[in-house]
Amino acid sequence: MALILNIDTATTIGSVSLSRDGKAIQTLVNEKQQDHAAAMILFVQQIMKEQGITPVQLDAVAVSAGPGSYTGLRVGVATAKGLCYAWNKPLLAVSTLQMMAQGLIADVKDEQALYCPMLDARRQEVFTGLYDARLQEVMPPQAMILEPSSLEGPLATHKIYFFGDGSPKWELMLSSHKNAIFTKYTISAAHMAPLSAQAYENKLFADLAYFSPFYLKPFYSPQKP
Repeated sequence: MALILNIDTATTIGSVSLSRDGKAIQTLVNEKQQDHAAAMILFVQQIMKEQGITPVQLDAVAVSAGPGSYTGLRVGVATAKGLCYAWNKPLLAVSTLQMMAQGLIADVKDEQALYCPMLDARRQEVFTGLYDARLQEVMPPQAMILEPSSLEGPLATHKIYFFGDGSPKWELMLSSHKNAIFTKYTISAAHMAPLSAQAYENKLFADLAYFSPFYLKPFYSPQKP
C-alpha cells in the first residue's frame, strides 16, 4: 500500500499528484510554466493538508525525469530531491514519455495499437519513443528530427496513436496515412501513479546525490552578440 507523491514539470503544464497503491487520489495542475518552481511546493502543501497526510506517512517521492523542457525538468527534480532530503524518503524517477504513454493507454485501451508520445524540442525536432499497449519499448526514447519518412516502418504494420505537444508538427508533415491517429492528450502527474508504484515495489530508487534529469540532448543557449 505505497503512498507516493508524484511531481511532473517536464512541459508547460506542471502537476503534483498523491497516489496510493498505484491510483491517483488528488491532483493539482499549474498551466503557467514560469510559475512551476513556486507552484509545486504550494501544491504539495495543499494536497497533504487536504488529504490529512504527513511526511512520515509517505513512502516515496516520484518525479517525471525527462525528456522535456530543460528548465522544467530541473525544477521538478530539484523539488523532489529537496523533499526527499528533508523527509528522508527514497526518490523514484519515471520516464516522461513512458508516463505519457501510460496515460493514453489507460484512456484509449487499444491493445493492438502502438503509442507514440511526442514532446516539442523546437524546430522540426521532437523527443519521442514508441510503446506497445503493455508499455514495452518498441523504439527507445530519442531526439528525432522529423522527416516525411520518419516512422515509416512501424506505420506500415501498426496503427499508431500520436500525441503530446510535439505531435501537431508531425501531423502537418505526415501525409494522410490510414494507420496514423492524432489524439488530444493532457500530461499529468496522475499518469505516473502506476509506474511509480511499480518502481517502489521493485525498489528502483534513484541516487539522491547523483541523479540528474534525462535530457536526451545537451542544453543549447544562443550566444549574445
